[in-house]
Amino acid sequence: MTQAGIFGLGAPEHSYLELDLVDGASAVDLVKAAAGLAGPLSTGGGVNLVVGFRPELWVEVVADGLPAGVTGFRAPIVGADGFQMPATQHDAWLWIAGSDRTTVYTNSREVLAAVADVATVATETGGWVYAHNRDLTGFVDGTENPSLLDAPGVAIVAEGPGAGGSVLLFQRWTHSTDAWEALPVAEQEKVIGRTKADSVELTEDAQPATSHVSRNVVEEDGAELKIFRRNVAYGTATDHGTMFVGFAAQQRILDLMLRRMAGATEDGLRDALTRYTTPVSGAYYFIPPVAALAGFAPEDAD
Repeated sequence: MTQAGIFGLGAPEHSYLELDLVDGASAVDLVKAAAGLAGPLSTGGGVNLVVGFRPELWVEVVADGLPAGVTGFRAPIVGADGFQMPATQHDAWLWIAGSDRTTVYTNSREVLAAVADVATVATETGGWVYAHNRDLTGFVDGTENPSLLDAPGVAIVAEGPGAGGSVLLFQRWTHSTDAWEALPVAEQEKVIGRTKADSVELTEDAQPATSHVSRNVVEEDGAELKIFRRNVAYGTATDHGTMFVGFAAQQRILDLMLRRMAGATEDGLRDALTRYTTPVSGAYYFIPPVAALAGFAPEDAD
């Protein structure tokens, strides 16, 4: 069974924690500690918890538990003009989502207490759903997302090693909001490739080759390569942006999208949106299925 929180839409408050092993702790120690969080791993009680691991750490514990081609974010992606997608890989990732800030805070404290002996917090970021379905640019985010009926086929490994799991790309993007808001709406729409008010894709003749849509909508053998996004806003009035939370059954799709955005492909075209929002972190995590985690849970865990 897939970790249900991947598809647990509707929670307005979020917390993201990246962890690193403490000296003396092993990969299996960390997996066992995370597996002991069995209760929150399913949707219920007003909170969702999703757990992921650095791919190399997970395969150290479950030798045949990883799909082919899945690795940590080992090196920056550098575009033709020197623009970079940074690599800031950590050992584990926890995503707590809930109905209110109190719920998320309380559960985050409980989760961290449960893993305190084996891991330290490397990063912590709180997020929230902004204006229902928009990011801080004011545009609808996730327009290309599949429906919940189709999302498992996009996000979940169907068969073979790691079946029931998912590959996560996790990034924090900081926004240059003053520069963005100085653009007329018509220019903003050319950067994104959609209208701002109703999120209608610009016509082909009006769509710049560097627009965010042009760089992210990728086809292969006539079929669009899709991912499932669960992005939210983060930060304060003076320091803010987007938490990119993208799930896919294949890491290569996520990697290709990043390379196209950075201008690290043959055409050398960089996503125009990266002139106004900058990635400051980047990591890949494998989100194992619940059944795989259950094998490491303590006997008294539900």
